[in-house]
Amino acid sequence: MDTESTGKGRPTPKRKVSEAKRITSSLAPVVTKDQKRAAKLISRQDRTASRAAYLRGDESALPARDRGPERRFVRNYVDSRRSIGEYFLPIIFVVLVLTLIPIPAVQFGAIAIMYGVLLIAVVDGIFLTRKMRKLITAKFPQAATKGLGMYAWLRSTQMRRLRAPHPQAKVGDQIN
Repeated sequence: MDTESTGKGRPTPKRKVSEAKRITSSLAPVVTKDQKRAAKLISRQDRTASRAAYLRGDESALPARDRGPERRFVRNYVDSRRSIGEYFLPIIFVVLVLTLIPIPAVQFGAIAIMYGVLLIAVVDGIFLTRKMRKLITAKFPQAATKGLGMYAWLRSTQMRRLRAPHPQAKVGDQIN
């Protein structure tokens, strides 16, 4: 039998066509560009809604590190007071500008201010941590205080308008 004369009766498909057949599964639904666009829009709206809920402080939208009545109490307590830590970033910016001035006394003073503010922020964090442990054990006797002091201190070092979730308490509010 002559193999040259029989042939397969059709031309060999191009590589592009063969790879496309292999990659697209027959079980996968056919999705049009309009369907993809609509799915992207819905996904974007869902993300926007969940981010807004997170920033509002909705318990269901919070990550595990921010959930619970103890953490809410800590956030409200920290947000009801001012701390030097929340001004650290703007102070660092001023120090950066002052170090550009070519006068050694100004540069030294700026760096001294930066280290002084850093030291005060750390001391404030230590006192805040101790106070939070006492308040948490008084208000929530069954709750563990592990990590709550650091949570409070880290939140107190963030600029107020950049905190997430957004502050629920105003400065000066009494938190009990």
